[in-house]
Amino acid sequence: MFIIDAHLDLSMNAMEWNRDLRQSVAQIRAREQGMTDKPDRGKATVSLPALREGNIGLVVATQIARYVAPDNPLPGWQSPEQAWAQTQAQRYWYEAMEEAGEMVQIRDLAGLEAHLTRWQSDEPASAKPVGYILSLEGADSLITTDHVQRAWAYGLRAIGPAHYGPGRYAQGTDATGFMGERGQALLREMERLNIILDATHLCDDSFWEAMDHFHGPVWASHNNCRALVNHNRQFSDEQLKELIARGAVIGGALDAWMMVPGWVRGQSTPEGTNCRLDVLLDHLDHICQLAGNALHIGIGSDLDGAFGKEQCPYDLETITDLQTIPDKLRKRGYSETDIEHIMHGNWLRFLRNAWA
Repeated sequence: MFIIDAHLDLSMNAMEWNRDLRQSVAQIRAREQGMTDKPDRGKATVSLPALREGNIGLVVATQIARYVAPDNPLPGWQSPEQAWAQTQAQRYWYEAMEEAGEMVQIRDLAGLEAHLTRWQSDEPASAKPVGYILSLEGADSLITTDHVQRAWAYGLRAIGPAHYGPGRYAQGTDATGFMGERGQALLREMERLNIILDATHLCDDSFWEAMDHFHGPVWASHNNCRALVNHNRQFSDEQLKELIARGAVIGGALDAWMMVPGWVRGQSTPEGTNCRLDVLLDHLDHICQLAGNALHIGIGSDLDGAFGKEQCPYDLETITDLQTIPDKLRKRGYSETDIEHIMHGNWLRFLRNAWA
């Protein structure tokens, strides 16, 4: 089945993890044997060949670079200008992959439909470029709101105003507080340009402020349920209901600590916490119960989002194994129509509506 994954940090992996994503996952892992600079070395799950093998022909791919103030202990860049420069390096990596025939940027409805037609053709999967929609995870790198127009011109089509901690335009995971005038100005410019608001990572205060001030298309690319894992990174039922009412799609994420309660980084294991792909379906089921249908869920795996095999479902070896999800949904009684909606159709409907 054709799959859309609405959140992958491909350029971060290429530029900060120094991974050649044209190689197989096995080759990437082998190249990292003995490296200890990051906890997921040798445990990658994502590569461009693996995406093709899994018939994952369209992804939402990120730029990401956080600004950190002097008192902020999170990793990041010491000025917005440095963060902007990092996102531009990431942008040029995507363009290099396009020039190599590995990827193709999807900017509008015509490009989307042409890409889908190609992936439905008899052309060998190995020859098909992976389509990507460019998204900015955390808006800190936008030096001014004028930079939104510049980013839109090179293809940026979604923005998540916050990531972890306090941000320049919104407050994110583990932070509190509102967006304020600067954040509201960002939302106005996004709405003017028809840029999708990614509500993922917004803290509760900033989430509700964004809902009050933004009237364009909204999705949550990679977000699970607070009712199942009680942490501010997840959305409450009230937040999920608001997103459903706005026509949003919520992408289920495969970071183990977001899937199972009580995860302790560096200590817990997927096997020890029984973290398997079926747990993701528990989160998706919960959203379906709130919505009364299966029209607001999808996949936003976040695989290799600064974690690897050590912190994702134990029955997933590479991203190709997303292809096992349809059978798991069938066993839960989902119809074939619902399964198609979850694996790609809901994201496509959202994009067609947003880009009409």
